[in-house]
Amino acid sequence: MSRVGSRVVLSMALVMVVASCARAPEPPRKVEATRLAMGSTLALTAWTADEPAARAAFDAVFADFERLEGLLSVWRPGSDVQLVNAQAGKAPVPVHDETREVLRAAAEISGWTDGKFDVTFGALSDIWKFDHDQDGRVPTGAEIAARVPLVDYREVVIEDGPGTVFIRRPGMRIHLGGIGKGYAVERAVAILRRAGLRDFLIQSGGDLYVGGRAGSEPWRLGIQDPRGPAGQIFAEVELADATFSTSGDYERAFVKDGVRYHHILDPATGQPARLCRSVTIITRRPTLADGLSTGVFILGPEKGMALVERLPDAEAVIVTADNRVLVSSGLEGKLRVIRPPTGTSP
Repeated sequence: MSRVGSRVVLSMALVMVVASCARAPEPPRKVEATRLAMGSTLALTAWTADEPAARAAFDAVFADFERLEGLLSVWRPGSDVQLVNAQAGKAPVPVHDETREVLRAAAEISGWTDGKFDVTFGALSDIWKFDHDQDGRVPTGAEIAARVPLVDYREVVIEDGPGTVFIRRPGMRIHLGGIGKGYAVERAVAILRRAGLRDFLIQSGGDLYVGGRAGSEPWRLGIQDPRGPAGQIFAEVELADATFSTSGDYERAFVKDGVRYHHILDPATGQPARLCRSVTIITRRPTLADGLSTGVFILGPEKGMALVERLPDAEAVIVTADNRVLVSSGLEGKLRVIRPPTGTSP
């Protein structure tokens, strides 16, 4: 064999050796983490071949939730919300950009829902206790009547120039429990995408976002049966790159003298809203889904579904007070109803 021929054979042999030694790309695998954040379990899942990068991104999400809770919580001493409430009727308060962003989104949803979604329901939160302070007490009619006039989102002034928020009337209070988690989930989506993750799930309480796929399968999300045991679903839907937020009268609630009392309060009456059992909103933005699920719940099935049908890129599944299931037009043929919701009352 000539020298040229031997060099060709040798080169081919080297290529074969290098190719055989090269490692095949690792297949994506599931990486999970959970932590308590904003009063609920925050669960993160990603499908990725780079577990260390995923865990670093998860840590960034956990840290951001903690930071946001320090700004948006009504319970955290020194939070933006506490400082604004303390100066109601007195003076504007400088707040962080994130706080103003949440309040602007809340005001938009309040306008869509004719004020049924209203972050100034905080004026009612010291007589209706459904958080960690739940006491099972039903306030008197006089207590409720004294606070209803203090619920009006239009009295909250947001100024981006000086970076302030001002509640014009003393005695009013904002409470971001109906939108804060959705906002935190939306920021978490951005954090995971910046880390290069495409296939992931974020769940905080009733707020959930899925990106891409669950490995080789689509994400299948179930809707809780409002009167069924925890974890029992009555319907499911496949989603990708979308958010899924449910408000229900079963989450923070108690039953007294045969009547169910829950945390979703109608600003007009100061009482728990009575027209729905649960509302699930599907859209692209977790912040809007979170607030909109609450607003539609209070509006009721007919007015609420009419609003959803008018909004672009929003869908809904509503379980009414009399246990009917209403599905928006964009979900027809996509939602799979597994069983009728449990009819037990209250």
